[in-house]
Amino acid sequence: MNRFLDLKQAAEACGEHIIRLLDEAISRNGRAMLAVSGGSSPKPMFEYFARTQFPWEKVHVFFVDERGVPPADPQSNFKLANDTWLRSSKAQVHRMKGELEAKEAARLYTDEVRAAFGLVPGDLPQFDVIHQGMGDDGHTASLFPGEPLIEDRQGIAAGLWVEKMKMNRITLLPGVLIAARHTAMLIDGRAKKRVLDAVLNGPFDPMKYPTQVVTRNARDVQWFVDF
Repeated sequence: MNRFLDLKQAAEACGEHIIRLLDEAISRNGRAMLAVSGGSSPKPMFEYFARTQFPWEKVHVFFVDERGVPPADPQSNFKLANDTWLRSSKAQVHRMKGELEAKEAARLYTDEVRAAFGLVPGDLPQFDVIHQGMGDDGHTASLFPGEPLIEDRQGIAAGLWVEKMKMNRITLLPGVLIAARHTAMLIDGRAKKRVLDAVLNGPFDPMKYPTQVVTRNARDVQWFVDF
């Protein structure tokens, strides 16, 4: 657990960690595959990326999840990343089309992931790094407590309705999150401390705490928290 005094410090340390892993992947494969999450907490990390001299043109950037809104909508995960970082980079960006019907957007995204990774149907991609966050209810990606897709280990992406948010979402599925070579968890807010303790130390119950799908199964999970 990497603890910092505030979100900016945590986010920049998380960003530094991710860049180091991307550099290793580029050295190994000539390219790197990264998936990033949305919400407000990654903004200082994206700003750090924008300031960093890095060969972003060798990085394919995907999204862990997206809200069912157009790319220019203030709620769009893509918009936050694009405004603060991607627009000024030369990264190869793979956007979830939140403006489409959610299941159709997920189908198109699955096809795009397969094409980028060179997969055949039935295979799952292995990202070099997946950045994730955690909500105060223990959700990660767009996998909220009680969501049946938490049990899905075969699919790549899915569209779903999130009742808590009254909104359609598109999300990568647990099998993809688990398969990543490295996972970087950036968690903000002292109010999440109790939930994080349950995620890390409580009984395994991913239907209650979906983040446990990653923390108990992924191969390398590094935490960056501001409390």
